[in-house]
Amino acid sequence: MSTQCDKAGGWSDRAIRLAPEEIHLWLADYQAIDDGDLHAAYREMLSPAEREQEPRFYFSRDRKRYLVTRALVRSVLSRYFPIAPENWSFETNAYGRPEAANKEAREACLSFNISHTHSLIVLGVTKGRALGVDVENFRARAVSLDIARCYFAPQEVRDLAGAPLHKQQRRFFEYWTFKESYIKARGMGLSLPLDKFSFHYPDDGAVRIAIHPELADDAGRWQFWQFRPAPQYLLAVCAERNSAGTPKLIVRRAVPLLSEEEMAARFTRASG
Repeated sequence: MSTQCDKAGGWSDRAIRLAPEEIHLWLADYQAIDDGDLHAAYREMLSPAEREQEPRFYFSRDRKRYLVTRALVRSVLSRYFPIAPENWSFETNAYGRPEAANKEAREACLSFNISHTHSLIVLGVTKGRALGVDVENFRARAVSLDIARCYFAPQEVRDLAGAPLHKQQRRFFEYWTFKESYIKARGMGLSLPLDKFSFHYPDDGAVRIAIHPELADDAGRWQFWQFRPAPQYLLAVCAERNSAGTPKLIVRRAVPLLSEEEMAARFTRASG
C-alpha cells in the first residue's frame, strides 16, 4: 500500500491503527530528500529549540539528517494520535532516551525509538512494551577484533574470531546491532556494560540472548529480529514480550509528508 499527500496539506489517509501486538518500523532515506519545499515544511513542524539546533551541525548531511529525523518522528506519531506534528513535546529519561510527553501518548503507553546510519533513518513505534531499534551500514567502515575485545562478551569474541575472515565484518555488526537494540529497549544506553550480555546463534536464522545476573533481567522477557532493509544495511529490533500475543512487525518506507509504501521484511535472524 502507498499513500500520497500534497506538501501543504495533511496525509490523505491520515490515521493508522496500532494494534497491541504490532510493532511498526518506518524507514526514510534522508540523503534522497532534496526538495526545498519539503524541507521548509519540515521546519514548520519543529519546536523553536529544534530549529535552533539544525544549523549547529557543521556538515550539510548532518543538518539534513537532523531535519528529516525530527520531521519523521513528528509526522509519524501524528498518524497514531490526533495531535498536530508541531504540537508534540518530548522529554528524556535519566539516561537521555527521548520519550513523548503528551498526555494522550503517555496514557496509551506509547513507545518509540530512533536509529540512523549513513543515509538511513529508522523509527520504531509500538504500545505497551519497551522497544529498541538499531541500524548500521556494515560496509561503511572496517572493524577489527580489537574493537570486539573492548565491548563484546568473551563468548562473542571467541565466536567472531572463529568465523571465516570474509564473514567477520557482517558477524560483528550482527552482534553490534543486537546489542544496541537491547540497551536501547532497556532505556539505559551504555550504562549497561556490553560484555555482561551476549547473543548466540543456535542455528542459521535463530538468535537468543544470555544476560549476566548482575543486570537483573530475564532473557525470556525479550524478542529479537534482524533483517537487511537494503544490501548494505543491517537492522535489529528488540521488543519486550507482553500479553498481546506474538508480535507482528510492519515495515514502511516513507518520505515524511509526501509518501509511504509498505515493504516486506525477510528476517535473517529472529528469536522464538
